[in-house]
Amino acid sequence: MPLSDHEQRMLDQIESALYAEDPKFASSVRGGGFRAPSARRWLQGAALFVVGLAMLVSGVAFKATMIGSFPILSVFGFVVMFGGVVFAITGPRLSGKKASSGGSASGSTRQRRAKGGGSFTSRMEDRFRRRFDE
Repeated sequence: MPLSDHEQRMLDQIESALYAEDPKFASSVRGGGFRAPSARRWLQGAALFVVGLAMLVSGVAFKATMIGSFPILSVFGFVVMFGGVVFAITGPRLSGKKASSGGSASGSTRQRRAKGGGSFTSRMEDRFRRRFDE
């Protein structure tokens, strides 16, 4: 359900007040999203996962890698496996300064983008329109 004009104006006022009060925080919260991971990133993440799996198995198999009865190498192996998966599924962050190319945006939305990127709801509405206009 779209916001009414009054609600949209209130949201824009809150957003502009946030930028005026603390622009550094506002720009860090705004972010830019993530890109889809590339094939190279998938391969690197898979390699990290395999290395972590080898560490986990060797930590259980060899008693020399234990501190007391705690399998320290296995724990590190699990952490490396988890990091490999996270690395593989996330892409690099997009900068918030890149303008998206959408030819179907309305005039008021274009004006808001020219002023500073527009509000969150207007960006989501534009994304929705581009997705279903194709």
